[in-house]
Amino acid sequence: MDVHNAFLHGDLDEEAPRCWFSKLIAALIQFVFVQSYPDYSLFTYFKHNVRLHVLIYVDDLIVGGNNTVAIMKFKEYLSRCFHMKDLGPLKYFLGIEVAHGPDGIYLSQRKYALDIISECGLLGAKPASVPIEQNHHLALAKGALMHNPNQYRRLVGRLIYLTITRPELCYCVHILAQFMHSPRQEHWEAALRVVRYMKAYSGQGIVLRSDSDLRLYAYCDSDWASCPLS
Repeated sequence: MDVHNAFLHGDLDEEAPRCWFSKLIAALIQFVFVQSYPDYSLFTYFKHNVRLHVLIYVDDLIVGGNNTVAIMKFKEYLSRCFHMKDLGPLKYFLGIEVAHGPDGIYLSQRKYALDIISECGLLGAKPASVPIEQNHHLALAKGALMHNPNQYRRLVGRLIYLTITRPELCYCVHILAQFMHSPRQEHWEAALRVVRYMKAYSGQGIVLRSDSDLRLYAYCDSDWASCPLS
């Protein structure tokens, strides 16, 4: 759902965004929602086996739950409190594309990935088959320091956000993030390799299956991926 002229709904003072958020919180609490302590933008309603969740980003709200009737009643309540527009089933949120199917929900960041590839000038580059060399020695790099380290930091920061739907990139992005302070040429080339890998698999994402218990399984190799520093 999208709120029209969100800041004007608040009782305005010098901090209009804060006023709007405070007024929205008051409306949610009135509906007996509880604010999450780990994530202040997440609110949960649980009553009589009905569970609703609301995730807020400024004036955009994601509403979900296990009861369609309860969701509709809550949306009607919000529309009475504020001038809002229901945008329908979630398709795109903060760079994340959402597709619904009979097997579950598919999340990807294809457009976001293509923006990174374009920004790096690699739309015509040859794709890489793997995101990082197996026996890399990035921790021991001795090459020249980058003249513009902010360029490296920006790229790695964008790659970190991409790992939301690309868990196979977590390891290599974790390695690249270790050199934010003083990136060298080898680190920049390794970051570009990740971008070239993305070019081959820009539409890849994750599936949240409807029959899954959403358990997370993690594995680690016994020598910590042959890291020379650990």
